[in-house]
Amino acid sequence: MNNNEPKQIIYFGSSVFVFLILIWAYYNFISPNIYIWQQSMAGQAELAHAEYSRQIATCEALAKKESAKSLADAEVIRAEGVAKANKIIGDSLTGNEGYLRYLWIQGLQTNQMQVVYVPTEANLPIMEAHRLK
Repeated sequence: MNNNEPKQIIYFGSSVFVFLILIWAYYNFISPNIYIWQQSMAGQAELAHAEYSRQIATCEALAKKESAKSLADAEVIRAEGVAKANKIIGDSLTGNEGYLRYLWIQGLQTNQMQVVYVPTEANLPIMEAHRLK
């Protein structure tokens, strides 16, 4: 047995003791704090995910709202165009009874495959129903 052997045993024993104290400290103090920290990070990540999901839903709702407004504006513009066209056609047909009769007769002659029900009075077509008012 040499002189260094008791020192080596003391060093080894001290190292084992320090190692055991470190393990005990890890399980009693460090490990619970790590778990708390991990749960805190998971909660923050979940909160951030929920916030971004809310922002996405808000942006999608705003886009749908703007789209609906644009579609409504387009429909109003189309309706105004149809109303103007109807007014122009109605104004051009006012006072043109002879031309309207001519178009009606031409339509009867060219559309041979169609059946047209014409209200009659004494076997003559009623063309001027408004005159009876």
